Amino acid sequence: MSFDALGLAPEIMKAINEVGYTEPTPIQAEAIPEVLRGRDVLGIAQTGTGKTASFTLPMIHRLMKGRAKARMPRTLILEPTRELAAQVAENFDLYGKYTKLTKALLIGGVSFKDQELAIMRGADVLIATPGRLLDHVERGGVLLRGVEVLVIDEADRMLDMGFIPDIEKIVSLVPFTRQTLFFSATMPPEITRLSEQFLSAPKRVEVARPSSTNANVSQMLIEVAPAKKRDALRSLFDAEDVTNGIIFCNRKKDIGDLLKSLHQHNYKAVSLHGDMDQHMRLRMLDQFKNGEVTYLIASDVAARGLDIPAVSHVFNFDVPTHAEDYVHRIGRTGRAGRSGAAFTLATRNDAKYVEAIEKLIEQPIPRTVFEGGSGDADAPASKRDKPRRDKPKVETAAATDGATEAGKNQRRGLLGRGRKKPAEESQKPETTPSKAPQERAPKAKATAKPNKPAKAQTTGSKSDAFEGNMPAFLQTPIDKN
Repeated sequence: MSFDALGLAPEIMKAINEVGYTEPTPIQAEAIPEVLRGRDVLGIAQTGTGKTASFTLPMIHRLMKGRAKARMPRTLILEPTRELAAQVAENFDLYGKYTKLTKALLIGGVSFKDQELAIMRGADVLIATPGRLLDHVERGGVLLRGVEVLVIDEADRMLDMGFIPDIEKIVSLVPFTRQTLFFSATMPPEITRLSEQFLSAPKRVEVARPSSTNANVSQMLIEVAPAKKRDALRSLFDAEDVTNGIIFCNRKKDIGDLLKSLHQHNYKAVSLHGDMDQHMRLRMLDQFKNGEVTYLIASDVAARGLDIPAVSHVFNFDVPTHAEDYVHRIGRTGRAGRSGAAFTLATRNDAKYVEAIEKLIEQPIPRTVFEGGSGDADAPASKRDKPRRDKPKVETAAATDGATEAGKNQRRGLLGRGRKKPAEESQKPETTPSKAPQERAPKAKATAKPNKPAKAQTTGSKSDAFEGNMPAFLQTPIDKN
């Protein structure tokens, strides 16, 4: 199917052709005709599937008939974050460039006065985050009784961020005769309840299994000691052909510490998190989008829906504590039919989170073990944009199978990918480093704690253990030097 077959207005088709799109994505092909018919739509799709255009394009088509009134937007699009709202506004400008439609963007971090002026001039489409929209409503600056189409985007993210009460209040202010478009990547029970509450006989459009990962993204889990995570991350940078990559951390403090570490090693990186003001956040995003820096270190505020073209890699410096966030994080790469790679650094304390992720995506994540590096020593490297270091040893499943099998399982000479390590292989002791302890003086040998290796093998509760084959770092003591 081509875009020409969807029945969109010539002004919209002209803009689409200039962008270079010829065929709609699956969700666009299914959703756009239903939206044009005026039906409610329940869209279930992971990020990177083109769902923004699936509601933006038919909305522009519908809005071409009629006029905007002061303080009374004709359509309302709700987004969970400022960045997502700003990107939807960019899409509206892109596809509606040959129309005379107007928009207003209501997000935090921007002057109320400028937003009030945009509303007073009349907005065909209002794009907003829930909190800022309610601020304007309470001040009497926005009247929602003229809304013809309501879009609730990234509904599951709204749930995670605690916006559901705000959403319910906003929905109560718009006409019940509206058309509602409801999009979510996952459908937990609370989101299912909301969809049943907000939608009337909706057309369900599902282009991928809920919580599935993109087939274009190759995944790898790196088992690593906590003190060696930064070494492992830099080794991945040097081993992989990274055009640009997003690094996810769970805590804002870790974002700052990791940014400082990467700068000390002369990697070009910026950070993005919720405590930054809006202008700074947009500036960091622009530097990353424009290729001025290679790496963007982010919290989960950047995990949903950010349309950053051709991200080649995603690195989970921390395993997400919510399994759904894993799906959204790695969805930043492999977009629009491109291939991508996602690497996750996991310590023994992350076992239960990894188990939850694999249960959600219904597939095991291929694993390898990082045993190189010397801990978190962050001495600056030489003054080069991308320093080359001796690559630390990374033990892979292929290492015991000979050179032929190793060649099949290694990726660019550093990390094995694909085959799980069999239990009998993982039990084989290291032979090279074992001689040094045996040559120590008798006094040192006598004072050593002989039970320490055995204790390391059995430490950890049942809930902290990986399912399936025992990971190598749980069977041997972690070198804390």
